[in-house]
Amino acid sequence: MPAKKRAWPPSGLQEDARDSDDVSASPSPSARSSQRLKRKKVRWESQARTASVEEETADSSESESEVDEKTCLAALCSHGSIGCAYYDPAKKIMYILEDTRETQHFDLMRMLLEQVNADIVLTSSRADDDFIDALNEFMENADGIFQIRPFKEFSPANGRERFLSLDRLADTLEGASHSDDQSNSSMQNNAYNFMRSRGHAGGDPAVKRWNASIRMSNFASVESAPLCMASIGALLDHLVRQRALNGFDEDGVEGLDIRDVEILALDQVMQINADALLSLQIFETESHASVHSDKTKEGLSLFSILNSTKTTLGRSLLRTWLLRPCLSISEITSRHDAIDCFIHPENITAAKTLHIHLKGIKNTPRIMSIMKVGKAKLQDWQGLVKFTFHATMLRENLTDLHQASHVNVMKKLMNVLDVGTFKQIGMKINEIIDWEESACNDRICVRPHIDEDLDNRKHVYHGIDSVLSDVAEQVSQTVPETFAKSLNVVYFPQLGYLICVPMLDEWRSEAGIEPLEGWTFQFSSDEHVYFKSQEMQDMDTHIGDLHSTIVDRELEIIQELLEEIIPSTGAILATCDVCAELDCLLSFAAAAMMYDYRRPKMVEENTIELIQARHPLQERVVDTFVANDARVVGGAGVGASFNRPDDDGEEWNSLLLCTGANACGKSVYLKQIAVIQIMAQVGCFVPAESARLGIVDKIFTRVSTLESVSKVQSAFMIDLAQVSLALRNCTARSLVLLDEFGKGTLSTDGAGLFCGVLRHLLNRGADCPKVLVATHFHDVFNEDLFDPTDIPVSFRHMQVMFTSSAGAGVEPGAGALSAGARCAPAGTGTGEADVASRKVGPAEKITYLYRVAEGLSLDSHAAKCAELFGVPASIVDRAQYVRRGGTYGFAHVVRLTRVSFSKLLSTHQLGRLLDEGMTEAECVELEDAEAICRRFLAWDLEKSAEDICEGDAKKKLAEILGRLDSGGEDSLKYDYA
Repeated sequence: MPAKKRAWPPSGLQEDARDSDDVSASPSPSARSSQRLKRKKVRWESQARTASVEEETADSSESESEVDEKTCLAALCSHGSIGCAYYDPAKKIMYILEDTRETQHFDLMRMLLEQVNADIVLTSSRADDDFIDALNEFMENADGIFQIRPFKEFSPANGRERFLSLDRLADTLEGASHSDDQSNSSMQNNAYNFMRSRGHAGGDPAVKRWNASIRMSNFASVESAPLCMASIGALLDHLVRQRALNGFDEDGVEGLDIRDVEILALDQVMQINADALLSLQIFETESHASVHSDKTKEGLSLFSILNSTKTTLGRSLLRTWLLRPCLSISEITSRHDAIDCFIHPENITAAKTLHIHLKGIKNTPRIMSIMKVGKAKLQDWQGLVKFTFHATMLRENLTDLHQASHVNVMKKLMNVLDVGTFKQIGMKINEIIDWEESACNDRICVRPHIDEDLDNRKHVYHGIDSVLSDVAEQVSQTVPETFAKSLNVVYFPQLGYLICVPMLDEWRSEAGIEPLEGWTFQFSSDEHVYFKSQEMQDMDTHIGDLHSTIVDRELEIIQELLEEIIPSTGAILATCDVCAELDCLLSFAAAAMMYDYRRPKMVEENTIELIQARHPLQERVVDTFVANDARVVGGAGVGASFNRPDDDGEEWNSLLLCTGANACGKSVYLKQIAVIQIMAQVGCFVPAESARLGIVDKIFTRVSTLESVSKVQSAFMIDLAQVSLALRNCTARSLVLLDEFGKGTLSTDGAGLFCGVLRHLLNRGADCPKVLVATHFHDVFNEDLFDPTDIPVSFRHMQVMFTSSAGAGVEPGAGALSAGARCAPAGTGTGEADVASRKVGPAEKITYLYRVAEGLSLDSHAAKCAELFGVPASIVDRAQYVRRGGTYGFAHVVRLTRVSFSKLLSTHQLGRLLDEGMTEAECVELEDAEAICRRFLAWDLEKSAEDICEGDAKKKLAEILGRLDSGGEDSLKYDYA
């Protein structure tokens, strides 16, 4: 029978062999070259110091490959103290909070939960009930997981044991020299050297424990913090359980990948709760347009404006800085120095080059973590090579910066960049890994000339086609034509070499397949049958399973490469941390140049002084933004000795109260002060001509009310909770924003609460925080409630301008400008007060100037605001009529007298509004009825009850009713029924 060369795969077996790794199934050279063009190529050229990188996909491929790790927090509260610990899977760092006094409302715990944004929260079954309820409520609203673990897991003793077992604490220092002659008898008899040998072997638990106990005091004083230690133990137990579920349970606590342990130093960061972050629009998450997608993106927010970072770690660090702004003036100043350096005209090009190289640095900590567990893919190795290249280029480009020697981040980068090690790692990886072959085979492959045995096996493997053809020709000569007209010899990894013949019709019957003598049936498909013969067994023995042996040997070589790289993990991660900081500062510098931000001056004084300040978000959405000044100082309450006049003689106060028309920009003015303070303390430049700022330790807001049916609270209750939080936690260095506090309830009650809160804060004297207030409660500014002449308050208002129907501006003397100067209290009757409370005429229009001036504005111009925003004119006219009181026909009131709506409200006379629109006759009749009532009430019935008779009573009644004729006789008949 004619011999047939091997043709693989046969037409009938293409589907069966689609998932097999057959050597002859490789693509043609043209197809392979087209594949290579679509793949990433990384080459290291030591002399030229350049790299050629062609991106296959966008950076989103990296995020898709990341393991979905969740942030877990363990907390325990007992007898008014709290301790907690949480693990950040992105940074591989465990943060701990030593035992701290907690408030009865758990304000500290709520702030930690909001800032950490934990996915899983653990607590003990023996924790305080109120604490458990608070955690449960928070996690339900956050769609997180809340677990109450057995109290045995929250044991301080067990927590200490697990903490001491961490490799970060227990590992001994390496690098000590150990001579080979320690095995002689004299050295063995030396106890000191014996213990050294045991420690060097890494198996002495006593040495590790002693080492860990010494190092633990360097990380935290947790020995005296039982709640914190118990939380650490529960957290580590949870991480071990999660690791066991993923199949890595062989090492227990020692196998956890925890790079470092850091203390949550709350006295070093500003405290901002979720309400303040929402109200000031620091972050703004927008949902995906499709309801079927849970993806989100950042909307218009401070984070989105400042974020031009290029690295994953940089974005994470920027978010952390905005969540917890710094309180250290030296640290803030060092960041400002870096931005000053980057925006210097001579350094702009060099700074852009640094940012470009940062873009090439991927999430290296994640890559190193994957490599440690042996799960690195091709893109992970490429990411590491990119890191080594771009880190080296960063070091070279640092020399292009002028006058950068004093910049702290530059010093850090110079210290951590081990260029020699990084370059050696990159070259070593490029020498060993064959990028093109790895991309084609979807696994890590080794270059030729690295291992001789591997090269020989690959040579045989790639030339197996001709071998199999020769063997197929030899076998075909021994096979009867009746058995098979053609055959192939094929190779399957793990199965070895097989003879493939077409399926015969008689083999499809019940008799089945009958192999030749010496052949063994293996398996069949619809079109082909596979047999094993003696020749095939000989090939299995002599040639072997080539693919498996090649893969195994390549894995060994890659593992050896990993063992050379892993010791440099510390230097790599330290460089990544500094690069993240550099990324944030370069992003701040880009924002400063793009939006014309200026450097603020940070001072020790508890003050805020802004000249021509702007709102960083509002100015991006309007054509023209009107800048304004602001001056506030902390600790200048009632009785405080602080009273600092500036060059213009203006007094500084702790409370700045802003009034004005509706929609005139009061809220934006208050918010921009707080946002600028946050920007300055994260190390960014600010949108102002100049800024002189002290440190603010906490920011509280009553600005936005986020209502939800899931909250068993009304809008007013939510407002009260925000104000209560501020009153209980603010200090002299805090900043409090109160925007229209008191609305949502009876106006008198709201005004009372408003005055009470301000009075309480001012009465703190030297402990009074910096308070920014906007209100429409104009009636409280009088001698009995909130006398502007007797309290240390800076009164401001937003100016508006009135224009006639023809478009001409009305002169200020005619009441065109609202409250141009500091106004007298309402109700004093002074000319200034009249200007402050001026009403808009029917034919006049109002124009918002968005300019801040001194004094009070005692009118909100709500009706004109409603008219501007499309409320029907009839409703606006009705509102104006009710506000002015209407026309009334009482004898004791002069006709056409204007009576304010607020006075009618305070004297319970709103029913008089029902009398509007009466005719003259109806008014006269109403006046006569009033006169009759007054004469009747003046009649003393008790005094004349005994002397009066029935006739006299009739006469008296007729007199009261005014119905007596000139003769004095009753001219009418009265129906007394």
